[in-house]
This record gives sequence, structure tokens and C-alpha cells, in this order.
Amino acid sequence: MDLIANIGLGFSVAITPVNILFCFVGVLLGTLIGVLPGIGAVATMSMLLPVTFHLPPATSLIMLAGIYYGAQYGGSTTAILVKLPGEASSVATVLDGYAMAQKGRAGAALSIAALASFVAGTVATLLIAVAGPLMAQLALKFGPAEYFSLMVLGLVASVILASGSLAKAIIMILAGAFLGLVGPDANSPMPRLTFGVPALAEGVNFVALAVGFFGISEIILNLEKDMQRVAPVAMRDLFPNREEIRRSVGPTLRGTLIGSVLGVLPGGGALLASFGAYAIEKKLSDTPERFGQGAPEGVAAPEAANNAGAQTSFVPLLTLGVPSNAIMAVMAGAMTIQGIAPSPKVMVEHAQLFWGMIASMWVGNLLLVVLNLPLVGLWVKLLQVPYRILYPAILFFCCIGVYSINNSAFDVYVAVGFGVVGYLLIKLGFEPTPLLLGFILAPMMEENLKRAMILSGGSLEPFVTRPISAFLLLATVAMLLLMALPSFKRTRETALNAD
Repeated sequence: MDLIANIGLGFSVAITPVNILFCFVGVLLGTLIGVLPGIGAVATMSMLLPVTFHLPPATSLIMLAGIYYGAQYGGSTTAILVKLPGEASSVATVLDGYAMAQKGRAGAALSIAALASFVAGTVATLLIAVAGPLMAQLALKFGPAEYFSLMVLGLVASVILASGSLAKAIIMILAGAFLGLVGPDANSPMPRLTFGVPALAEGVNFVALAVGFFGISEIILNLEKDMQRVAPVAMRDLFPNREEIRRSVGPTLRGTLIGSVLGVLPGGGALLASFGAYAIEKKLSDTPERFGQGAPEGVAAPEAANNAGAQTSFVPLLTLGVPSNAIMAVMAGAMTIQGIAPSPKVMVEHAQLFWGMIASMWVGNLLLVVLNLPLVGLWVKLLQVPYRILYPAILFFCCIGVYSINNSAFDVYVAVGFGVVGYLLIKLGFEPTPLLLGFILAPMMEENLKRAMILSGGSLEPFVTRPISAFLLLATVAMLLLMALPSFKRTRETALNAD
């Protein structure tokens, strides 16, 4: 009964006219950036953070969440029609989606992708509603020692799942931690690590950092690419036939399960889920040779997986207060901007926000089905917008947004500086995601470490004698040992470079 009452509370928040409007704006923008290659969900959410500063907490998070799962939908549209995945998690969809389009089944492929995503989104939303309170109850048993150990585990997991070199991922985490510790110390009024710059007394502006590393650097990178225009294929029938539906049902359910599990893991998310689901379907099939030639299973499984993974990746943030990937780090930043500290208490102290967000996911998925199929022609035409017009406009609004938060020109300089540094780091093979996680988690780790040490009178004993903390640290050590195995290194590189 509690679950039904909570979901009822959520819908009473999610279906207010204002929240439906911003949910619509979120999924619309998400679809748009999913369609346009080169502008990812992290970059867009980072660039829109200044806008959320002026919105109520629930409304701003509903809009940002809509952008995230809207991008998963939009990425599949261009993946199927023009072999151009707008999002990394849509790469697996290209393999069979575009092949179906070439056979004149583009409409069926789009319908399968949209319906699989809707089913996955609905199931994942229910799973969050059921599992969220259980995880939050577990989280209430967490003390400072457990939180510290959990964050250490999360950082190590994000290193393993970051693409590229492990050493470079560790360097980025340490750099992010350093930037996150700039500014005021929780136990002292004196600022630190400011290098005599008064504007850094309150710390590095999260929005400036996120916009710089994920927005401006992406735009600079795209400017040097040759963005090819690919002619879209003709679309006839919009609906799949009976055989295509029959072949899609099982993969949709299995993809939903795989995506729901991998989405919860730190660093897992939609990308690994989509490739994992595709690989399993190919393995299970009696006719694996059809994969890559236009098999409906090859569209349904990755689309269900990436959408389910996108939604369940909210669970660690909403229940434990720990972001599991860069998208969730941006969401954590948005919550902090609104004065809400990500923690298990969110569910109790901000019940309307928590359940409103969960209910809005279902509303957003429904809006996406309505948006995607009838307007597919419009989305494809957007690919014809010249990037020489698009990018300067985005840069302009980025700078205006960063400036508007504190009316600070310094923040704009910081964003541009991080944009240039981020571009150089990406060119050198450094993935920016670990830096963002380090930036968000380092201050939280420091605070919990200090609390644990104060409570224990300066002893490290609670970290290894408290069962949950000891288990988390053991899991961390196991991951570190795993990282040292050559066979694991090879498997990791193969999996993360599969795209």
C-alpha cells in the first residue's frame, strides 16, 4: 500500500502543468541532442544547469532527467535512418537498425526501438519504485565509515569502466579530487588551495567546470571533424509485422533485465548495457548469422537495455547519494545547486521530489513515444542544420548561462579555460568522466572520513570492523587485484573499445 501511495504522490507532482511542460521540454531537448551527433547528454545537461538554478527543485530535475533518457531515444533515430548514432549507447542499434532501413523496414525498426524503449522504461521505473525504498532503508544503516568505503568503491569502479588507459583514468580522478577540494574546508573558515585567487574562496564553480569540460571541449572537438551528411533512407510502413513483433518480445524483456542490472553499477550505464544485451541475443539466437543483416532482435535488445540502464542509473544517486556516472554527477550537481544534499534522506525529507522524479520518468517515456514516431521526419531534417550556425549559438548561450548564476565574469573565464584544457586532455586520451566523479565525490569522501575519525577518536578501526564498510573495502581490494590481471586488462580493453 505504501508503494501505491508513494506512486500516487509522485504522479501528483509529475502531472502538474508546469512539470509536464518541463518534462516535455526535457525529452524534446534530449531527442534533439540525441539526433544531432557531437552534442552528448552530459554536455547538454551541463549547459542547461544555469537554467535549472531558477526553477523549483523537482521541476529542474524532471527536466534534466528527461534530457537524459530523451537522448537515448533520439540517438536511435539517426542510428537507424542514417547510420549515425547520436549517442554512444545507440552504436549497437546501428548494426541491425540501419540494415532493416536498407531493406525498406525503417519504420518498423523505429517502432521496435520506440516500443522496446517504452517497455524498458516502464519496467525500470517500477523497479526503481520498488527497490528504491529498500536500498534507502539499507542506506540508513550507513555511517560515515560506510559512506567513505562506498565512495572509494565507486571511484575504483569508475576507473575500471572508463575507456582508455587505467593510469590516465586515475590521474583524472586525482585531478578532479584536487579541484573539488578547492575552497572552504568544512571544519575551518579558511579557504584552501586558492593560490591567492579571491574568486576561488568559495571553490570551483561546478557549472563552469561541467560546461567547460563537457560542453565547450566537445564543441571544439567537433569543429575539427568532418561531419558528413548522409542521405536518409525512404520510410514506408511505420509498424512492424507479426513476425518482427514475435522476434522482438523476448529480446526486449532480456534487454530490460540486463539494462536494469548494469545501470545500477557504478560507471555501467546505458553503453555497456546496450552492447551486453546485443551480444547475449546473438549468442542465444539459433541463427546468429542474421545479426548485422537486419534482425529485429538486434534493435529491440540494445534499445531496451540502454533505456532501462539510463533509468536505473538513478538508483545509487537517489538512494545512496552517490553518482554512478558523469550524467548522475551532473544531476548531483543540480541537486546541490538547489540546496539538496544527495543522500538517503532525500527520500524522507524530499519525498515529493523523489517520487515526482520517478513518476515523471514514465510520463517522459510516454511523451517520447508520442514525439518520436510522428515527428521522425522533422528530426532527420535537423541533421541539415549547418554546424557553423549551431555551435556558435550554443557557445553563446553557454557563456550567458554560466555568467547568470553568480553574475561573475570569472566563472565564464573558468568555463572557457576548462573547455580548452578538456579539449587537450581528450586529444591526449584522457576521458573527462572520472574527473567529474572525483570532483563530486572528493569533498563528500573528505567529510565522511573526518566524521568517522572524529567518532572513533582518530582510529581507523571502524573502517574494517563494521561489516558493511569491511565488505565494501574488500570489494574494492578485489577490484584492484582484478585490474592487475593481464587477462582482465585485455578483456576490458576489448569491451570498452568495441564501438
